[in-house]
Amino acid sequence: MAAFGTVFMPEMAISWFDGSHWSPAEMVSSNSIQLHPGAHVLHYSSTCFEGLKAFRHTDGSINIFRMDRNLERFAQSSRLLTMPAIDKDATAKMILDAVARFADDVPEPPGSMYIRPTHIGTEPAIGKAAAPTQTSCQYILLSPVGDYFSGGDTTLRLLLEENGMRCAPHMGMTKSGGNYASALRPIMQAKQEVKADQVLFCPNGDVQETGAANFLLIDGNEIITKALDDSFLHGVTRDSILTIARDMGMTVSERQLTVAELLERAAKPGCEAALSGTAAVLTSVGTLIHKGNEYKVGNGGVGSTTLKLRQALNDIQWGKTEDTHGWLTRV
Repeated sequence: MAAFGTVFMPEMAISWFDGSHWSPAEMVSSNSIQLHPGAHVLHYSSTCFEGLKAFRHTDGSINIFRMDRNLERFAQSSRLLTMPAIDKDATAKMILDAVARFADDVPEPPGSMYIRPTHIGTEPAIGKAAAPTQTSCQYILLSPVGDYFSGGDTTLRLLLEENGMRCAPHMGMTKSGGNYASALRPIMQAKQEVKADQVLFCPNGDVQETGAANFLLIDGNEIITKALDDSFLHGVTRDSILTIARDMGMTVSERQLTVAELLERAAKPGCEAALSGTAAVLTSVGTLIHKGNEYKVGNGGVGSTTLKLRQALNDIQWGKTEDTHGWLTRV
């Protein structure tokens, strides 16, 4: 089976900003895009993107999960990068039209159609190292994906990194490619040196996020996760899981979590930890690696509360339970 996110629909929705107006959206081939070699994005990383999913329900309808929230963050990222402002309504229509065009290709559960809106700076101006792009392009890629857990539920190994950050603090809220690039070297080092799957960045002992997901600690009936601030990404899946946890009567504590407290709590029987994100929803963490030592989270296996929360979210996405929060947009 092809790796997650490597198969694309043959067409994508695209629109161009010429400095004053966005062009009417159109469907074009998704196998290439023409850019000037001096395009701002290629030199100064003026790029942001989103990740969301469309799901097929048993009645045959196609439903997109939390599109409004992703559009808000897409617009915010564009603004924080001082890129041309997107028209959220126009972008929403691009998404809906693209998904409708390929509705027959949306997989049955547990598969889905992954949606990747992307915004890039296109102005050919290599002298603009300290100035924003005046022109840009946005497009909507679609990728049918299978079950992220098709290989069976496994737990992750996380290296706790106290000396570095995933990205510059003022860039944390921006879903920009540069943030992911800046985390790659420490992640690759952690994979090679201690066989870690990911790095949990904890600058000065403050537990924040991994290179591509938010971190949640589940201690009994309580979920602990870092309170929202500018330094890390405000995950839509994170917000969804915390909302569902509150609905279930769990205590949600959004506050500072230190490495010392994390290691102390993780050692308790029944403690769980997980990473949240669009692709994996919730992935269990079984081992924490800190200063050359390995610490099991609970019994080191997949936690029952993690499974319960993930299933509750999947049931909403797949239309198996009522969408009481209005998270689904029917195509």
